[in-house]
Amino acid sequence: MRLLLALLMLPVLAAAEPRIVSGPGGGCIAGAVELPSEGPGYETIRASHSTYWGHPETIASLQLLALRAQQAGLPVLYMNDISRRFGGPTAGVHLSHMVGLDADVWLDTQPKPRLSVLQRDGIEVASLVSADQRGIELSRWNAGHATLIRLAATLPGTDRVLVNAAIKRQLCLTVTGDRSWLRQVRPWYGHAAHMHIHFRCPAGENECADQAPPPPGDGCDASLQWWFDRLDAPPSPAFAARPPTPVRLPAACGPILQGRG
Repeated sequence: MRLLLALLMLPVLAAAEPRIVSGPGGGCIAGAVELPSEGPGYETIRASHSTYWGHPETIASLQLLALRAQQAGLPVLYMNDISRRFGGPTAGVHLSHMVGLDADVWLDTQPKPRLSVLQRDGIEVASLVSADQRGIELSRWNAGHATLIRLAATLPGTDRVLVNAAIKRQLCLTVTGDRSWLRQVRPWYGHAAHMHIHFRCPAGENECADQAPPPPGDGCDASLQWWFDRLDAPPSPAFAARPPTPVRLPAACGPILQGRG
């Protein structure tokens, strides 16, 4: 496994030694590398407003995911946001894609036509979740979705995979045999058409801050039901009126964000 990751990393070695400062809620990265616009088993989409820079191990893991998906008989994967070149917040979206350890992969298991980068810029992927947010659209769901999520959850270094709660519940109801990987699959807002993969801090990244690991178990318990119970709760006016919290970056990110890290 380590040899395969090393071989995948050969074309994307960073020009500088990678350095991650802090964690996904407010941090940065030096020495990131960019995921090529296409490769075996994958293509990037929405290039005009997406960023594809990540830690070398993140990029290698995404390429490995594409290869494993291809070997499993899945069609080309659509890959989207990772991080900006030096990390930090992305204007208007993504408070988590800051340190090169997060990536969005679209849950589209349909055969795809060969398209140029420009043609892939406006791609929209259909939601897998029903309009009431309580279940999945059975006409769109297939076994390939579970396979793809399992492959992501079992990648080397995967910390967790975020999906819509309805998708998580569908997996809880249908996965048989080895269910240990379901622990890594966590419900989160949105994520009805894509999954968000978060990787643990790579070895030697001493300034990188990991999240607490997922709780023990497969996550198919009362903690999952909470997401559906809250659909019946009235919205909180106080929460709706709360202004967004400014992102506070560590002082060490100043030079990195200016390209001097």
